[in-house]
Amino acid sequence: MIWNTIKGVILDNWPILTIFLVTMCTMRFFYLKNHREKICFYKEFLSILGIIYIFLLFQLLTKVELNSGGGYNLIPFTEILRYEFGSKLFIYNVIGNICVFIPFGFIVAEYIKPKTIMAPLLISLIVSSTVEFVQLNIGRSFDVDDILLNIIGCVGGYLIYIGLSAIRNHLPKAFQRDGLYNAICLLLIVLVLFYVLKMMGVLKV
Repeated sequence: MIWNTIKGVILDNWPILTIFLVTMCTMRFFYLKNHREKICFYKEFLSILGIIYIFLLFQLLTKVELNSGGGYNLIPFTEILRYEFGSKLFIYNVIGNICVFIPFGFIVAEYIKPKTIMAPLLISLIVSSTVEFVQLNIGRSFDVDDILLNIIGCVGGYLIYIGLSAIRNHLPKAFQRDGLYNAICLLLIVLVLFYVLKMMGVLKV
């Protein structure tokens, strides 16, 4: 259910996403060339991937569903406890709200490199509260539980970043070289491109 929703957002926005992606990559390439900065492919790839993720995230969160009834919930855990644990609605509304913000927490940590958890927590609180306020004014609802779940996801992403950074710092030098990460990113691009083209029906495999 969650993945189908994400696929729907990608399919609905692929034209503008394609134009946006080509524009960003082209501008970034000439910026690095004109300033004679060293190009680290995997870092550029992760930056672009982060921008795409944020674009799709907010497209997903501001999508007005046909059955949206509006309204608001200001009592914590009201909506969370309404779903049966392990049910499809629980996975979609509870687990889904956590998972979609895990990459956001990772991106925040990579971008600002905070020394404590406070910055990611406050950023997720501000961003998620803003999203809920916007949703309330476009025909959806304001739910304090969504804010709590988004914060949990963001903090989880931050902790994953801390864990992966610690692991990388203790790896042998051969596994810390940029060339290895560049190769991994190239492989990911090929796989993602193949999947997207297949999902769009361009490739019949």
